[in-house]
Amino acid sequence: MTPNSFSPEVTTPEILDIADLPAVAIAQHLAAMRPADAIEVLNDLDIDDAIAAIAHLPHEQAVRLFDQPELRRAGEILEHLPLDRAGTILDAMSADRVTDIFQELEDPIRTRLFAILNPETKAALKKLLHYPDDTAGSLMTTEFISAPATWTVSRTLQYIREVERSRETVYAIYVVDPKTKVLQRVVTLRRLITSEPDAPIISIGRDEKPVAISPLTDREEVARLFRRHDLLAVPVVDDDRHVIGIVTVDDVLDAMTEEMTEDAYKFGGLEAIDKPYMEIGFREMLKKRGGWLCILFLSEMLTASAMQYFEVELERAVVLALFIPLIMSSGGNSGSQATSLLIRALALQDIKLRDWWKVALREMPTGVALGALLGVICVIRITAWQTLGFYDYGPHWMLIAVTVATALVAIVTFGSLAGSMLPFILQRLGFDPASASAPFVATLVDVTGLVIYFSVALIFLSGTLL
Repeated sequence: MTPNSFSPEVTTPEILDIADLPAVAIAQHLAAMRPADAIEVLNDLDIDDAIAAIAHLPHEQAVRLFDQPELRRAGEILEHLPLDRAGTILDAMSADRVTDIFQELEDPIRTRLFAILNPETKAALKKLLHYPDDTAGSLMTTEFISAPATWTVSRTLQYIREVERSRETVYAIYVVDPKTKVLQRVVTLRRLITSEPDAPIISIGRDEKPVAISPLTDREEVARLFRRHDLLAVPVVDDDRHVIGIVTVDDVLDAMTEEMTEDAYKFGGLEAIDKPYMEIGFREMLKKRGGWLCILFLSEMLTASAMQYFEVELERAVVLALFIPLIMSSGGNSGSQATSLLIRALALQDIKLRDWWKVALREMPTGVALGALLGVICVIRITAWQTLGFYDYGPHWMLIAVTVATALVAIVTFGSLAGSMLPFILQRLGFDPASASAPFVATLVDVTGLVIYFSVALIFLSGTLL
């Protein structure tokens, strides 16, 4: 390394072991850390140590940490702080983060904390708690900068200097009609600081209708708007286009991370878990996983019923049983692939519900081609094993190879079609398409795959093995 090379000192929670220090010393270390590192340390501390450390933190430092959604047990920590200390922290936090914490709390602590908040925080909290969890209203904050259309650039900049500490962001200024308060323009901070001081602020905004959303807009639609327009913040307006709040890009990222985590759990066949893995209790783990597992187990019993139905065929041609795992896994895998593709496409609105028939027309030839590919591989494998002496499939081995290959084409095609249609069906019924979990699709295709397999075997092997 050359003498001029930049080599920053790395101070991470893993290197800095402070868990055994007194609370005052822990607070001093936390105050010197970056917020992200300090939060990681707090999350690893016992709850009593975390409470004691927060109690000794300077006010601004404590507010900065509580404002981060990555801080776990925030509500529990506030619950055990002195009431006046908890109240001052909550009053200084962003309104949307206070809302998140209050949603975690239960009575009577929620009522007790609400009573000591200042009127402005109470009003914002009442408004934000009114909206459902999956809407823009639950993500928005009421701390934004707006300016009357009659102000000049210099007057607006002066106002920003006065209020910026109490606002979520200053990247966008919302210009409103001075009388009706209707949103007229959105002016970026960059445009503001590069304009002439005496210019009216209304004249420097783009002459186009601002992008705005309703408080009841679904948060996935909000995320799509941010991606489509490259936004840092979007105003939330009421029916009369009065600005009632804003949603910022960091709030959208947090919401989408939560949404993707929930979908990942659903797709794996279990209920959503809102705690780190090591903090999940034994009973809660059973509750989250047991329900889906029992449903899938009962569904898989249909597989046993299907095999019992073809018991006579299995007794006559035991060799068919060798390929059952191959048949079942291939159909389930193709179905899971199709389901994954369609869930993502529906989430990004690349396709609509009305496009189901277009998807079916694409998946059918795709399934046939994929099934044929697997069928060719299967024929090559059976032929190689037979001719090289690894296994004797009997005098009708070529007929068996054709049977398995044909069954693979039919089952993979069915799996692709079923896996692609299931998200459409669930969304049409009002369910989350992510509920079409991979285990559920695999179970569905397992049962039908066995029926298809033995039906094909009856066609090809009647008069020989059957």
